[in-house]
Amino acid sequence: MATPQLEFESDVASRIYRYVERHGAADPEEVREQVRVSESAESKPARSGTEPSVRLPVGEFNAHVERLTDEGHLTERDGKLAVEPDAETERHETDDFAYEIRPARESDRETVARLIRAVAAEGAIVVDERVADAIERDDALIRRNERESRMVFVAEKLGDETEREDGENGNKADEVDREIVGWVYLQGFELPARDHTAELTVGVAPEYRERGIGGTLLERGMAWADAEDCRKVYQSLPATNDEALELLEEHGWSREATRADHYKIEGELVDEVQMAERLDGE
Repeated sequence: MATPQLEFESDVASRIYRYVERHGAADPEEVREQVRVSESAESKPARSGTEPSVRLPVGEFNAHVERLTDEGHLTERDGKLAVEPDAETERHETDDFAYEIRPARESDRETVARLIRAVAAEGAIVVDERVADAIERDDALIRRNERESRMVFVAEKLGDETEREDGENGNKADEVDREIVGWVYLQGFELPARDHTAELTVGVAPEYRERGIGGTLLERGMAWADAEDCRKVYQSLPATNDEALELLEEHGWSREATRADHYKIEGELVDEVQMAERLDGE
């Protein structure tokens, strides 16, 4: 999954984007405070320790932000600037409830990591522990820069509508209860020899399986990888993870190789199965 080729109209716009991207989400005033310019020429970035620096004038800063949002680099949500890819939310139905597949937001990070760890604790999934570590260690859930491309979609169960009161004006509005019940995670690589590949992991909370959610998440992740010009998506799993292996094979994935006794699960040595799907027709 090739890393994006980012282009900005100015160095200041680039610095605004990179600060937000690195932190996942940031208050606009925080960004304006950190992305400073030289006092003598406000359009030039300040060089630390060499000359006084000032914040961008509000109007100029807002103009940069507006351009970045118009170009799809940034979005504004809940009063913060964030990097959210331009991807649609899809609604799906099961026999019991409706759910949406949507791009993960920075506010989902702890919930997604917690769900990954809960699924990994079942013992069948190993690699996802590393994914959870990366999510918790990094400052941002979604990464999109010249060295790294990382995307996460979540499945969000829609509950019943409840009525809430708007504290400002006393009006009442409907609010839908929501619960994240699954994820698909794609990690691209910056190494030139592997920039045509992406590693994928997918999982669903135990109580919501056998409803097609895992397959829908997998298809959404593969569609994203294809749109990003990825040629091959892969995942490595313990041979004991029959449910995940069956899901991947049902969606056209192939077994590329097996590494004997590669995992130790509950004291037992378990083979690793390397799965992959090509997106270039090869």
